[in-house]
Parts: sequence; C-alpha cells; structure tokens
Amino acid sequence: MQRGLTGHYVLTSTVGETVRAFVPHPLPPEPPVLVDGEMGTLLDAASTAIGRLDGISSLLPDPRLFLYTYIRKEAVLSSQIEGTQSSLSDLLRHEVDGTPSGLRDDVTEVSCYVDAMEHGLKLLADGQPLSLRMIREIHARLLSHGRGSTKQPGEFKRSQNWIGGSRPGNAKFVPAPPDLTLEAMGALEKFIHNDPVHTRPLLKAALAHVQFETIHPFLDGNGRLGRLLITFILCAEGVLSQPLLYLSLHFKQHRDTYYQLLQEVRLEGKWEDWLRFFLTGVIETSQEAVSNARRLLDLFQADRARLRTEAASVLRLHEVLQIQPILSSAKASELINATAPTVNNAFRKLEALGLVHEMTGNNYGRLYAYTEYLAILSQDDEPL
Repeated sequence: MQRGLTGHYVLTSTVGETVRAFVPHPLPPEPPVLVDGEMGTLLDAASTAIGRLDGISSLLPDPRLFLYTYIRKEAVLSSQIEGTQSSLSDLLRHEVDGTPSGLRDDVTEVSCYVDAMEHGLKLLADGQPLSLRMIREIHARLLSHGRGSTKQPGEFKRSQNWIGGSRPGNAKFVPAPPDLTLEAMGALEKFIHNDPVHTRPLLKAALAHVQFETIHPFLDGNGRLGRLLITFILCAEGVLSQPLLYLSLHFKQHRDTYYQLLQEVRLEGKWEDWLRFFLTGVIETSQEAVSNARRLLDLFQADRARLRTEAASVLRLHEVLQIQPILSSAKASELINATAPTVNNAFRKLEALGLVHEMTGNNYGRLYAYTEYLAILSQDDEPL
C-alpha cells in the first residue's frame, strides 16, 4: 500500500543553514497496516519462531548458559552496524582482563551497550514501565564512556542533528528539530502503551523502531538505542522471557536494505515492506538462535561425557566455561574456589583434550577460550 509521506516537514536553522526537518505522524500508521493474507501468515510464523526461541530458555539447566554470551553477541552486532570493529572474542577478552589495544574505543562502546541492555532489563524486571524516563536513563548508560560521552548522555537533543552528509544541507535525512522532539517521543510512548490502539507486540516493536529512528531524539547513540528498544518491547510484552534474540544480525547482513526501508517508510509510507523485512528477520534469527542453542547443549553434553572420569576441579572449570567462555586463571580460581596450581592443572587437562586454547601466548596472565563454543557463537560477527 502506498501512503505517501508519513510525516510533515518544518523549516529549521542550524549551523548557518535553513533546512527541512522531518516530523513523523504519530503511530499507528494511517491507513492501518494490512495484517491479513500474506502479512498475517508471516506474522504468525514470526510469533511461532520467537515462541520456540523463548521456549529454549525453559529447557536450559541454567539460563545463564546462553544469556551471558547472547547479550554480548547482540551488543557486538548492533555496534558493528555503527562502524565498530570489535568481535565477540574481543569483548569477552576485554571483560576478563581489560587488555588495551587498538580496539579500546570500540570495545568500550560495546561494553556500554551490554551495560545499557542489562540495566534496562533489570528495570523492566523490577516492574518499571517502558517510558521516556527509562529510555533517557538507558541512553545515559549507553553513552557513559567512550566516543559518545560528550554528546549529552541521557538528554534529548538540544541542537539539530542529521544523518549522512557533512552538513545539514547535504544530509540524507534531517530528523525532528529539538523543540518538537519531546512531543514526538511522547506520542511514541503512548503508542508503546497501546494508546490510541492495542497493537500486537511484534508489530509494535517493528513500528516503534522505525519511529524512534525517524525522530532520532538524541545527538548520538540513536541506532543502538533504537535496536535495544526492540528487545525491551518484546521483553516488556512477555514475548521474550530472556533477551535471546539478536535481531541486529539480520540488520547487519542486510544493512543497505535496512536503511533504504527506513527511508521508504518516511517518504512513501511503505510500512508493509518494512514489516516483511522485520518479520523475516525475526523468523531467520530465531531459527538460527534455536539451532545454535541446541548445538551448544550437544557440545556441553558431549564434552561433559569426555570429562566424566576427570577431577572435580576440571568438571567445575568446564561448568564455568559454559557461562563465560573466555577466562583467566585468576578469575577461574575465584569462580571455582580453587588454588592457582589446581586451576592451571585443570586448564592444561582441558587444553590437552582440545576443549580450550590459550589466547595470549604469554607465560603469565594467560587467557583460555572454550574453542568450539566461541566458534559457534562467533559466526557472522566479523566487522563490516
């Protein structure tokens, strides 16, 4: 369905130029999105896929087995869309020993994403509603350190921003001006809370993501926070009990299409095209996450069987590595409550069996990685 422009332009002046800024109409789209026929089938398939993914968490002996790394994979993928170069291994290694490298800024940025997601999920679990106050609080966490820390963390923009181009006059897109941002975000908050109409969670997440990106309410971090918003809506609505969906993988793999569809919604009202793209991503990403979860469970069981005659310290170390697949000897000693010699012997046994490998090549400060675990979870996490 062709709707034409889904907002209106206002003139705004910034850095010595007068440009047209785009202010979106409040959600839901008008006329309404068509969710019968092909779209209804796709929506049902996406709901089934994400339900199967959420069901995986009930099969886990310990939900932390995947939650720790799944959150971090989503953080890595979402940040890579914005141009960071760090991988999942880089992030996990940084969290263990803070190793300085040429990727320090990138890893710091991804670490802030992890902190922002975990903080938002805690607020939701504590019963707080998904609100503008919460969004600003999460944004403050997202930009607390690193490159965006000077760009008003936790505050809606007070100066005009733009997307693409070296200045507003040649930008690809100029979002809502500062004086209209709060009103636009207020309308989005109402939509999230089913005002003026109740909206199915997956549709709500899809529509709200585009609206947030179109408003672009902050000076920096909008892309990452807009993708976090998807997770928060799905968790707040009870669609996901754990944030096991890394939808940024789909956006990263089809980045050009992703940005093109956002713009086509604004300028031509192609909400159905965007929804097909979004729901297809939910299906494919959910199916891949379920497959990876099963592969990891099979891996853990097979490796546990190989270790059944080993010392208790080796078994405990293997259990810890299932949650944190990169560990230092010092951290492992703390987690399994064992002496350094005992832990080092346990690592040597796991290394001899091919379960782990040492990452640093150093005699001291060694880091060990659960080899096959990282191989499974690190698929598709190479920087763009």
